[in-house]
Amino acid sequence: MKIAISGKGGVGKTLISAGLAKGFADRGLKTIAIDADSSPNLGLTLGLSAEEARKITPISENKKLVDSKTNTGYSGVYRLTFSVDDIVRDYSMLTPFGVNMMVMGTVQSMGSGCMCAPNAVIRELLRYLIVERDEAVVLDMEAGVEHIGRGTASHVDVLLVVADSNLKALEIAKKIKDFAKTAGMKQIYLIANRVMNDLQKKAIIDFAEKNDLEILDFVPFDQGIIEKDMQGVSPLSFNELKAVKTIDAISENLLKKNKKFNKN
Repeated sequence: MKIAISGKGGVGKTLISAGLAKGFADRGLKTIAIDADSSPNLGLTLGLSAEEARKITPISENKKLVDSKTNTGYSGVYRLTFSVDDIVRDYSMLTPFGVNMMVMGTVQSMGSGCMCAPNAVIRELLRYLIVERDEAVVLDMEAGVEHIGRGTASHVDVLLVVADSNLKALEIAKKIKDFAKTAGMKQIYLIANRVMNDLQKKAIIDFAEKNDLEILDFVPFDQGIIEKDMQGVSPLSFNELKAVKTIDAISENLLKKNKKFNKN
């Protein structure tokens, strides 16, 4: 199962990405989580310590690795055909929740025409992970899905767009959904996050109905998430938290919707 998760910054994409990856791993799927956000912190939510997370060099910033894949010996000319299976083997990290993780780093939009060396490596790595690998892949992405690329996007099984009740977040969710449809994604769902009351829930439902957004689930606001983050521990270690329970249930729901991936 290949899942891309996007949405406005600050809406809680990373917790949902990590929670789904953990949910898949807990259900017997070999799982890799990809941090493709410009402010990577997926590792912390997957149980790495701050010291461990700080030691990770994003793929796009690993000059030695990028050069080994793309250098032709001629200035401004890059090799665009190369293998990346060794990158997954050598640069992924096993987290305490049984999920392998990689940090991509910031790259230009795949549709921007940028052919810089780091962009070439990331593009090929994403294509390889989504198209050729058979494990579950969860991509925690920046707002928008343009840097997946139209060709690769059609191979993503599910796009989850995360938003809260803020109109700006919902408008961005609509834009992401519209792009995803033109990119060829088939399953596109809205996850409403940090929902505090029925008034917020109704606002989200009304917006979704008017803008052809299918709501997958509502993740409740949970003070416990904030407290655990303040303490520097992953909220995913605390199954009693309402939000954590809901995200775990979403992973089960996604597997049921995509039965070929259910290992139970």
